[in-house]
Amino acid sequence: MTVAQIVITVVAVVLAIFVISALAKAIQIVPQTEARVVERLGRYNRTMEAGMHLLVPFIDKVRQKVDLREQVVSFPPQNVITSDNLNVEIDTVIYFQVTNAKSAVYEIASYIVGMQQLTVTTIRNVIGTMDLEQTLTSRDQINGQLRSVLDEATGKWGIRVGRVELKAIDPPLSIKDSMEKQMRAERDRRAAILTAEGVKQSQILTAEGEKQSAILRAEGEAQAAILNAEGEARAILQVFDAIHQGDADSKLLAYQYLQVLPEIAKTDSNKVWFVPTEFTGALKSISAAFGQEEDLEPLTRDRDRDSDRSSRITSALADPAEALRLARQEVEDATSDATDAGTRSGRPFNPDAEKGQQ
Repeated sequence: MTVAQIVITVVAVVLAIFVISALAKAIQIVPQTEARVVERLGRYNRTMEAGMHLLVPFIDKVRQKVDLREQVVSFPPQNVITSDNLNVEIDTVIYFQVTNAKSAVYEIASYIVGMQQLTVTTIRNVIGTMDLEQTLTSRDQINGQLRSVLDEATGKWGIRVGRVELKAIDPPLSIKDSMEKQMRAERDRRAAILTAEGVKQSQILTAEGEKQSAILRAEGEAQAAILNAEGEARAILQVFDAIHQGDADSKLLAYQYLQVLPEIAKTDSNKVWFVPTEFTGALKSISAAFGQEEDLEPLTRDRDRDSDRSSRITSALADPAEALRLARQEVEDATSDATDAGTRSGRPFNPDAEKGQQ
């Protein structure tokens, strides 16, 4: 192979490489959600969308690739002064999307930096009209104002701002301490109110329970008293009917009358007690029951003696001890009279036997 042939071969290879590289640059495949701005001889020519495109080699050139997806940019904290002269740090997050690749490339040098500066100035203008409490509680309002201002300003840049969020609002440490103390005091106040409400409800329920218990107890006692009264009434009626059915004579009644008298003078705590005027009448009934009709003189003497004793008892009522002694004496005399009457009737009087019969 001669030198000329070698030179021709090298030139052919170089030419083939040049053609292949030129064709490779001429064919452009644009992926989805991406746009490319093409310049021809330094001037804007067209914007290539997704798909395959052909460029004129060495004449057309891709100026910039633009991502058409929604993007998220977080800006560093910015110091902002509120209307009550407090410095707060605010972190912002912006969601935006490029809608016009040509405007995003040619209308502004860097739309990211432009949005950051515009966000800072807008936040300062908005926060400057609010105090700290409004700033902390008006995030939605601040987000809406920022989005409105940014969307209007970035419209000519071919950018649509979707959302603006305040990621954090950090007040000074001294303000944080004061806010924590205020919140702690508010929580303590609410806890005290809830405790007082609980105590109030508990006392009300306790009072209602005691009221219902007292009412039920009173109703029970009333029913018990009624039942006891009805029982006593029935018992009295049964005793009364039994006495009438048994046809008790004067002897039995007089004897029962005498049995009650010792119960009156049983204890020493009875300071004053009265002897009924029917006492002599009871003795007379016993004597009449156990004696004969012709033995009236002893009864007359006994009545006179009982009259004297009654007068002595009446005079001794001022002295309780003397009255008690006379009462006991009267009981013994009454028992003795009953014994004498039983002897005269032919049947000796035996108190124990009488009680057994009862």
